[in-house]
Amino acid sequence: MSQQYDVIIIGAGVAGLYCARHLPPHLKVLILCKAQPWECNTFYAQGGITIPKDKQDEALHIQDTLLAGGSVNNRECVEILSQNSNAILQELIQSGFMLDRDDKGQLLYAKEGGHSCPRIVHSGGDATGRNLHTHLIGKLQATLWKNAEVVDLLIEEDRCYGVCVQSKFGLQNLYAHQVVIASGGVGGLFKYHTNAYTISSDLHGIILEHNLALQDMEMLQFHPTAYVSNPQARKYLISEAVRGEGGVIVDEDNKRFLFAYDERGELAPRDIVARGIMDYCSTQKKSAFLDVSAFSEVDFKTRFPNIYRDLSTNKLSLPKQKIPISPAFHYSMGGILVDSQGLVKGMSNLYAVGECACNGLHGANRLASNSLLEGLVFGKRVAEYIAGHSIQNPIRHFPLCEEVLQKEGDVRLKNVLREIMWDKVGIIRSQSGLDSALGGVEVMLESNIGRMLRLRLLVAKKIIESAKARKESKGAHYRLD
Repeated sequence: MSQQYDVIIIGAGVAGLYCARHLPPHLKVLILCKAQPWECNTFYAQGGITIPKDKQDEALHIQDTLLAGGSVNNRECVEILSQNSNAILQELIQSGFMLDRDDKGQLLYAKEGGHSCPRIVHSGGDATGRNLHTHLIGKLQATLWKNAEVVDLLIEEDRCYGVCVQSKFGLQNLYAHQVVIASGGVGGLFKYHTNAYTISSDLHGIILEHNLALQDMEMLQFHPTAYVSNPQARKYLISEAVRGEGGVIVDEDNKRFLFAYDERGELAPRDIVARGIMDYCSTQKKSAFLDVSAFSEVDFKTRFPNIYRDLSTNKLSLPKQKIPISPAFHYSMGGILVDSQGLVKGMSNLYAVGECACNGLHGANRLASNSLLEGLVFGKRVAEYIAGHSIQNPIRHFPLCEEVLQKEGDVRLKNVLREIMWDKVGIIRSQSGLDSALGGVEVMLESNIGRMLRLRLLVAKKIIESAKARKESKGAHYRLD
């Protein structure tokens, strides 16, 4: 007997959870989580939530977002984001979410790269994402399945009838009247990244299989400051806020070199800082470090408790010792093409929201701390649209996916793919490098591989083709030639 839901949400990060929170309570809602709920980028987000302080600051925030995005953003979506930010803030506060405040009880606002003024609120110092995720999970009314991996969407013409999912119950089809994709970005494609291990672009690949559109896939953001000396693929992110509050980037001779690339130095947008670090270190044969000696140990430990704990575990003595850093993949501005309501182009009841989606909000480069706000604003927006557009799918039954999901040798090839994407499709790109990467991916696609690896390879191919097609440098996409 098939299981029928009103709404199935794929992903348990901020976008999926906030969408579920705002769906009408009478709807039968199921959230599918690929592993444990906390294995998502929301949980690991150290930055805060951008909240313009007033109408004047809204205008500045819109301007900053457009500037960071190379002015190719969808202005309508930028305005929706900024103009709904304070309503979101009030909702969070009223629901009991605790934000950092000063001794007088006033919200503490931080400044990050690309922002004209302090407008970022935090919770628990550098634990905003973790605290927000825990808060939303605690308020969750919908059913949540852990360790449930979506392997296909059940699509016929312009309707999605549900998902094929691998879980503890085996492989089965689950049916729904409306389906929301909130599965995150593409971090697992790169050797160095800051993403949860579950973020592997599976749903992007499924979208391509069904001849639906991905947009701006060449627009990939690399965070300038990650501690990459740990052996795991996921590298320790060192929040933008550390630089916003006094941390500086230096070489081994304590030279602050980033002002040669931008007058804002460490506080320039991420793409500029990341390229500056990569260029300087390669041309000067130097290493880059984050110097946090402007903080006292007590202040640093209080303001950035998770960073302090993680790096101390790696035997770094903070703030006295400089932190060795390198850029790492962080965020995808491109994704599943949707309109401003979150509806997937060409579909009548399939939505995408959060990092997996592309509505043009971020343009060519995301402004720091706009991502949690995006998940909140547009997650709620999708829920409100669903509430106002009741859809009843006719009864349909789809065959189960027959492909082998994993094959021997897939793990080795995944690592080969990560190397290719980092070396050839990373921060600085060239025609020859992209051609080489495309050839490598196409060879692997012709190999005897499992379905889940094939989905990753399809997305990697799309990213490379998009990068090849955009000849000019724009935002986070930088062509050497």
